Formats: sequence, C-alpha cells, structure tokens
Amino acid sequence: METTLILLKPDCITGRKSGEVLKRFEDEGLQVRGCKMFRADAGILREHYAHIASKPFFPEVEQFMSSTPVIAVALAGPGAIARVRDLLGPTDSTKAAPGTIRGDFGTTMMKNIAHASDSPESAEAELKRFFKPGELFDYSMSPA
Repeated sequence: METTLILLKPDCITGRKSGEVLKRFEDEGLQVRGCKMFRADAGILREHYAHIASKPFFPEVEQFMSSTPVIAVALAGPGAIARVRDLLGPTDSTKAAPGTIRGDFGTTMMKNIAHASDSPESAEAELKRFFKPGELFDYSMSPA
C-alpha cells in the first residue's frame, strides 16, 4: 500500500472539475486518506517548488497557485504514485492523451489540473508538508 499527494490546482477549482477528478481516482480503486482546501501562501509555495523557485518563470507559477484555494488530497492504494501519474497523463497537458485527466481537462504545462508526487521520497515529504499528524486516515478499501 502506498500513499501519494495530489494538489488540485486553481484551473481545476475554477473549472469546477474537482469532483470529476476525485471520482476518476476513486473509480480506479484509490482511497482518499485525507483532503483539505486551503490558500497556498508564498512560504509553502517556495518550499514546495524549491526546485524551480530560482527560475525566471517562478513568479508566474506562484501567482497562479495562489490565485484561488487549492485542494490537497492524499490517495492510497497499491502502486498509488505511478497509478495517479498514469491517470493524470504527462505534465504538459498539450501532450496528454484524451482519456487522461490532463488530456481531458488541462490546457498548458502550468494549467494541468493537478500536481502529483513523482516518487516515494517526494510523496513522503509532500504529505508531511500539506497534512499534519492525525489528518490522514485509514479505513477499509472494501465497498460499503
């Protein structure tokens, strides 16, 4: 069992696609272990995007990601990290196949509906960044 993080980005929120995106993950058998909406401030965005914070395009990313609240979701299941990334499609929405979340709803490299952890190490760090102890829950994966 693996847990990963997704952030539903402002284009997902303003495009009213949050429910559809979560439904696609749940329909694939992934379990929601935690979910919360919040405004991403400059501090958390600089920490989360530290790998690009020095790039000239970072202010645009920061402005976009703080333009509306975002939704952090912890998803669990066997191979969750790879499965989530497969369901999303490539980061660049213009290269994402129809049927993937980004292919169906994304429009650009930045407006690509969701961020997803790319490794077990990043998932662990990102889950700790966005969820406090006690905010992730375990429950049966079997249907009610």
